[in-house]
Amino acid sequence: MRVGPPGRERPAVADADGVVYDLSSLTADIDGSFLGGGGVATVAQALADGTLPRWDVTGMRIGAPVAQPGKVICVGPNYRKPPPFEPPAEPALFLKAPDTVVGAYDQVLIPRGGTAVDWEIELAVVIGATARYLDSPADAQAAIAGYAISHDVSERVFQHDRGGTLDKGKCCETFNPLGPWLVPPVDLGDPSDLRLRLWVDGETRQDASTRDMIFDPAHLVWYASQFMVLRPGDILNTGTPPGCAIGRPGRPYLRAGQIVELEVAGLGRQRQVIGTA
Repeated sequence: MRVGPPGRERPAVADADGVVYDLSSLTADIDGSFLGGGGVATVAQALADGTLPRWDVTGMRIGAPVAQPGKVICVGPNYRKPPPFEPPAEPALFLKAPDTVVGAYDQVLIPRGGTAVDWEIELAVVIGATARYLDSPADAQAAIAGYAISHDVSERVFQHDRGGTLDKGKCCETFNPLGPWLVPPVDLGDPSDLRLRLWVDGETRQDASTRDMIFDPAHLVWYASQFMVLRPGDILNTGTPPGCAIGRPGRPYLRAGQIVELEVAGLGRQRQVIGTA
């Protein structure tokens, strides 16, 4: 995890009991260099050795668990739905601006002119090793540093009606809260059987399981590596289950002042107050 004001976060780790330890003696930040250089294993060893100083972070801001991701890769429809939905033969991939990534509890801003801001809870894969042209999904496991909750916020009018490009509806500032933690695979267990839930003002809007994915995380990492080089610190959002505003009667898009909460089993919880740019 990373703790502190925006742009001045410090690296930390929480153990299974929720005790937080300062990682400043091991690394300046949790970024691509740290992840690609075996940083997760180094921290695990330091925790086991008891050499890290405790850090009381009560009342402090928790930032995104990865600093300055090189790219954020997103996946189109990836959860099974009742007929007449036809599962895609291959994943649909697109990119989201890395500077959309903010902390799990930071404010999400409705952009100027935005009228259709939508929620999307997703499981995020954090890349921990360079991956290019992987031979099989089995090879993807070695390239995964861990998992996190991702909120892939979208502005649907910008996305669908303002020139027909996804970028306009996906790349607005604050449109990708991430975290609060990066959880290594060894600590999470099976990423293909995790419950995901999202609430708006306390009302359940999404409630699903990653077992309903069409393409699992390892498949997506393998597949993406056929089209682009995945580098340590990159984020891969694995798609959202049914329940977004765009699929609901009346399309109850987000308004300023509302509160969105997200939870994925084993990965913690997010909370954002909706504001305006």
